[in-house]
Amino acid sequence: LPRPALHAQAASDVQARLAARIAQVAGAEVGIAVHDLASGQRLSIHGDTLFHAASTMKVPVLFALFREFESGTRRGDETMRLENQFRSIVDQSPYALSMADDSDSSVYRLVGRDVPLRDLAARMITHSSNLATNALITRLDPQRITELTRHMGATRMQVLRGVEDNVAFRAGLNNTTTANDLVALFVALQQGRVANAANSREMLAILEAQAFNNEIPAGLPSGTRVAHKTGSITATLHDAGLVFPPGRAPYAIAVLT
Repeated sequence: LPRPALHAQAASDVQARLAARIAQVAGAEVGIAVHDLASGQRLSIHGDTLFHAASTMKVPVLFALFREFESGTRRGDETMRLENQFRSIVDQSPYALSMADDSDSSVYRLVGRDVPLRDLAARMITHSSNLATNALITRLDPQRITELTRHMGATRMQVLRGVEDNVAFRAGLNNTTTANDLVALFVALQQGRVANAANSREMLAILEAQAFNNEIPAGLPSGTRVAHKTGSITATLHDAGLVFPPGRAPYAIAVLT
């Protein structure tokens, strides 16, 4: 077959296999997106369906912080006094995070100390620290974070608030994303549209140091380089990132369930 026909046939086969796999789980809602930077090929299955973002929203928080380092809005060595006290976006009522409900308890030992923003960013990604995330969001503007995702090609993603703002949750105010939007963010990172080369390398290194590797990396050959971020809440499990097969450009992939 001519090459375009081969590509079309392969894409159709992949979509059929994925649809069959999804159908094995009654009631499953799944969004999948892939953008292969080597060939330019893309695949999307319900790629524009909105999901609760869970901890994948920490990716644009990381990007926004490094943009501020690069612009000089914040010093690269800036610190902040870490507190476990936050305000709901609904009514400004105070709330605190529970160490027992956080995937990273180590950051709580730093409460009351001056902590480098870079260290908080690393724990936010590698161990998905909710405390580090909320601390950084107090220094960043969620509206500007969302606007940044638009410049990166994400059309529907919304970053509204920090984690465990239960008053906002009950009001239906949640961080949301799509598979296509997460793929757009990772493509932008790889193409150098998020930050300069040095900051891009640092963000990729943080994403590659991900401690939770039971999703995308588990389906790849051992040792494959992956820069990614997971997210999970009740009945929701996501993973998205860049996969670097040996000897070729990477592909961006997001699987939201």
